[in-house]
Amino acid sequence: MDAELEPFLPFFPRGELTDPVGERESLALLARSVPAPDVPALEVEDHTVPAGPGVPVRVYRPVPASGAIVWLHGGAFVMGDVETEHPWATFLADASGAVVISVGYRLAPEDPYPAALDDASAVLGWAVENASVLGFAPARIAVGGHSAGGGIAAALALRARDRQGPAIRFQLLNQPALDDRQETWSQRAFTDTPWMTRAKVGASWRYYLGSREATEYAAPARAGDLSGLPPAYVATAELCPNRDEDVDYALRLLRSGVSVELHQWPGTFHGSQAILSAEVSQRQLAELGAALRRGLAG
Repeated sequence: MDAELEPFLPFFPRGELTDPVGERESLALLARSVPAPDVPALEVEDHTVPAGPGVPVRVYRPVPASGAIVWLHGGAFVMGDVETEHPWATFLADASGAVVISVGYRLAPEDPYPAALDDASAVLGWAVENASVLGFAPARIAVGGHSAGGGIAAALALRARDRQGPAIRFQLLNQPALDDRQETWSQRAFTDTPWMTRAKVGASWRYYLGSREATEYAAPARAGDLSGLPPAYVATAELCPNRDEDVDYALRLLRSGVSVELHQWPGTFHGSQAILSAEVSQRQLAELGAALRRGLAG
């Protein structure tokens, strides 16, 4: 493990998702300890997308903007909202120069799959329809997310492809949750790694799927055909159960003719970029922003 990360391990919650509501509260406390960068030029607005019960979004708008991204927060499908994601969305908008549309999608187990994907789809359509108001060209829109949000973003790209739109220019997938089967080497070997254990991964998928069978729109690693998807940046952490399914997905994208940048961060663990004092975390966050800027410019 990276020497700058190891001293912070005692401060990471050890929950195993037996109590999703309690875990939400723990994540909210942890998120509040991370200061958002002070970016006076960034315009921040809250909106509600008129779909289903209404989807809360927080829009971070640099002026001028290089494009936009529909961004899905992490939280094992059961935690997180636009408040917990505020520091990270601010970082991403500042580093990329893109409009970041942070989505407060519905959470499991109260609202299992496909609620979160439906919410993300509604926001994508809303963003494209309102691009001129939000300050970006509709042809320059990406999808992305961290952890569970990265998996939802990958599923959103699959669904948009299969429904012939909206057109997505780029995918930004940071340590995404892609495969419910937990059969890869890293899923079997990293049973007690910091923040994300094998038991926690398994519980998150059970909450997310509920009584439904997993399909490619729930677990994108199950997709048989990855051709025709947008170019992607896939980032993995060395000591993360999701690592190998993410690497495998990136390789399958490449073999399907999709342009991919794959970045494996040595010595890191799932979510360790929250330790902002570590040099590797600073590089991870800067690279996410740079990758998004490149993807929207391409």
